[in-house]
Amino acid sequence: MAYTIPVENLSGKVQEMTLGTAGRTVAVGGGTTLPFHTFEGVKSNRPVIAIEIQDVPPADWPDEVRAQYDAVSGDTVTWAKYCQDTLKADAIALRLTGTHPDRENRSVEDAVATIKSVLDAIEVPLIILGSNHVEKDSKVLVAAAEAASGRNCVIGKAQEANYKTIVAAALAHNHKLIAMSELDINLAKQLNILITQMGFDAARILTDPMCSALGYGLEYTYSVMERIRLAALAQNDATMQPPIIGDVGMYVWKIKEVTAAEADVPAWGALAERGVAWESVTATALSIAGANMLIMRHPKAVDAVRKTLDELC
Repeated sequence: MAYTIPVENLSGKVQEMTLGTAGRTVAVGGGTTLPFHTFEGVKSNRPVIAIEIQDVPPADWPDEVRAQYDAVSGDTVTWAKYCQDTLKADAIALRLTGTHPDRENRSVEDAVATIKSVLDAIEVPLIILGSNHVEKDSKVLVAAAEAASGRNCVIGKAQEANYKTIVAAALAHNHKLIAMSELDINLAKQLNILITQMGFDAARILTDPMCSALGYGLEYTYSVMERIRLAALAQNDATMQPPIIGDVGMYVWKIKEVTAAEADVPAWGALAERGVAWESVTATALSIAGANMLIMRHPKAVDAVRKTLDELC
């Protein structure tokens, strides 16, 4: 007797969006099935991998990942071009770390100049991320949206405390938007509703339910992402149908497993391999949970995840 694969028919769909301008656009999301269940319906676009850069040298990154960019990270434009041309990034994620008041407290004007220089130098889509300082981001990201007007970028992250000004700027300059909540499906849904009530199209939202690294709450993040995706597909909940983004690199490269010296914990193995494995496993797990875009740091981890996606897709 022949085996018949059981098929689950789901009524919902994941929104699809296009990033970037003509020539180097990237499609994110889409599909009517759970991740990689290609036998059940219309599959989603392959998860997009954006490589992270900063507006200042990454002094706070661990040596193992910082060393990968020593030759280029002194200049943001050079760094961006390296990620595009050499590492073949699907997109570039520019984090404006230097604008944080506790870092270099760079001005709005400095941030705008950096964004314009990067946009002039690259062709792939650009994701513009604030420093995660609520008050400063409200100013920086508004100016960033204007500086990148017409380039169909992603602006983020809009949070409950500052979403109104950031949403208005993304709306005025026709960008996509990252809506970030704190590891709670109800908070994610509430923020998406608040944003759409301002007239922002849900098809232009990327949901960021927050991320966590392997060993530091990954299973909780996985569960939240999975529930969001099930709500979108099985319950046809329109507020849960935007693509999901996982900001992997920043959460992985601050934990002890990727920084502890081999002499201190010899049983953990080589430090150079440890961090790559940690980022690769975290990113792969989140793509299986439903993440449609991943922001990553280490080139070897990016390569490892690409190979896994080649097989899964």
